[in-house]
Amino acid sequence: MRVQEVRERYLQYLSSLNHHILPSASLIPQEDATTLFTGSGMQPLVPYLLGKDHQAGSRLTGSQKCFRANDIDEVGDLRHTTFFEMLGNWSLGDYFKEEQIRHCFHFLTDPKEGIGLDPQRLYVTVFSGDAMYDIPRDDESVSIWQEVFASVGIEAKVADIGSEEAGDKRGMRDGERIFFYDGKKNWWSRAGEPGEMPVGEVGGPDTEVFYDVGSEHADPNFPGKAHPNTESGQFFELCNSVFMQYVRTESGFAPLPKKNIDFGGGLERMAAATEQTPDIFMIDVFKNMIDQLVKQSDVSYQDRPQAFRIIADHVRSALFLIADGVQPSNTDRGYVLRRLIRSALYQLRHRLAVSDMHLSDLVHPLITTYRDQYPEVAACNAGMCIEEEERRFEATLAKGMKHLNTALSSGAVSGDDAFSLQSTYGFPVELTEQLAGEAGISVDREAYETAMKQHRDVSRSASQKKFKGGLADTDAISVRYHTATHLLHQALRDVLGDEVLQKGSNITPDRLRFDFSFERRLTDEEKQRVEAIVNEKIKDALPVTYQDMSADEAEKVGAIGVFSYGDTVRVYSVGDYSREYCGGPHVENTAELGVFRIKKEEAVSSGIRRIRAVLD
Repeated sequence: MRVQEVRERYLQYLSSLNHHILPSASLIPQEDATTLFTGSGMQPLVPYLLGKDHQAGSRLTGSQKCFRANDIDEVGDLRHTTFFEMLGNWSLGDYFKEEQIRHCFHFLTDPKEGIGLDPQRLYVTVFSGDAMYDIPRDDESVSIWQEVFASVGIEAKVADIGSEEAGDKRGMRDGERIFFYDGKKNWWSRAGEPGEMPVGEVGGPDTEVFYDVGSEHADPNFPGKAHPNTESGQFFELCNSVFMQYVRTESGFAPLPKKNIDFGGGLERMAAATEQTPDIFMIDVFKNMIDQLVKQSDVSYQDRPQAFRIIADHVRSALFLIADGVQPSNTDRGYVLRRLIRSALYQLRHRLAVSDMHLSDLVHPLITTYRDQYPEVAACNAGMCIEEEERRFEATLAKGMKHLNTALSSGAVSGDDAFSLQSTYGFPVELTEQLAGEAGISVDREAYETAMKQHRDVSRSASQKKFKGGLADTDAISVRYHTATHLLHQALRDVLGDEVLQKGSNITPDRLRFDFSFERRLTDEEKQRVEAIVNEKIKDALPVTYQDMSADEAEKVGAIGVFSYGDTVRVYSVGDYSREYCGGPHVENTAELGVFRIKKEEAVSSGIRRIRAVLD
């Protein structure tokens, strides 16, 4: 099946089960400053899974755009991608294990309402329990799974795998279809397995479904015997149902009075399963690009699959990041986008030796594929953005070559040289090694890896500090800043015009940072007027209230916002001055905010400005 068909069938099926269809949230988290990107289907719904009522009801579904920067280095194998869509359904205190498992199995195997997979190829994992915390193994899910397999004539034997390492030694035996794994594999919480959860954290066991692509696809070098939850190559995970039913207490774990379901299924992986292929890049959204590259390069996919996969993945990811407002830069999200484009260009120019096409040539067919579901991809000028970044990189390559030639003339390329070429000039280390090899000179790859690890450790530490806060940080100071962003947003529109729209924010107990669309630097007078308006509204002691209403009603009352969670939205009003879609938290009156001061205004990227401000 095509990706679009799998998505449509899923949403139609869940809609028939009275689930409200939610639109995808942006790849840029709007109410969570703890991460750079939306990396899972449940991320925009965390407040509701933790107990907050959702305005659209207790049964929800949708297909969420996701991006995981941590997977960039993994792209090139059969399955890893940086951008993907996660099909999801959520029960907020409504149905639980029985209905969820039956819904999941029906969609995966039914040829009319679902995607018609062969149930003989499906294998299931469940939680084996935790004796230390007196959490029982999930025998209830096992019983339900055995019943649904029996309904199609399959006897599902149970195996107690425990840890992955034990499973590698044991392997899988004939007739086994349901496997118990420990908390590292089949438990979900934001903090990890049970022992890592702080008091007050919620979590629970999960059950995962794996697809068997055949033993002929197993890696002969895999250290152990194939069983479902491994990287052997024989199985890949299709979906995961989390049963959020426990809360960590001072004395152990207690049941939650309101149990939730959080289901996530990889759209692209499901499409690959319908094709019965272990190679996710053989589905329609990638294969069209790869066929175009094969024709242009005169290189077969089988000869250099890694290069084709990297280009196809990175171009698609770049399109969706640009569509959600990211522009190439040297920091944060912009740096990730820049890295994607430059890595893809390197593969195109140096691995496939294609010099007479642009990466943007691959963008237009992608837009045709996705524009109905995600109209923003057709309105973002991604092709122009990518072409401009190509020009920058090709200019940088010329400068970097001077640095490399200096190193080559000395007879050696040190690890520091290789790291500098990558960090300063954007040279992938593979390119450095290739050019050095042509000159008969080696690169100190071990020293390069050491330098890169040190750089990543420093960056990770800085990122953890930078992205503290978000919805989880609801102390009084952060709540004040959250409300102040609403006043700032409206004041900017008052002074600069309605073209101003929020493009992102980051709130900590120390300050607020607000990104917005605008083409030029603000004058001192404009900044002073914005500051004065915000402080005037603070002095007016305006009440802060919210109301749930339809999206049409929100538009009629002039509410603004860059996202919503469906046909019903929550609109926060600051007196009669500001109305905006939001998930909170907020103060009850602007008099609680103090004095607002703009500390800095600067450019983030083309057409995007940033204000940093404090409350005294």
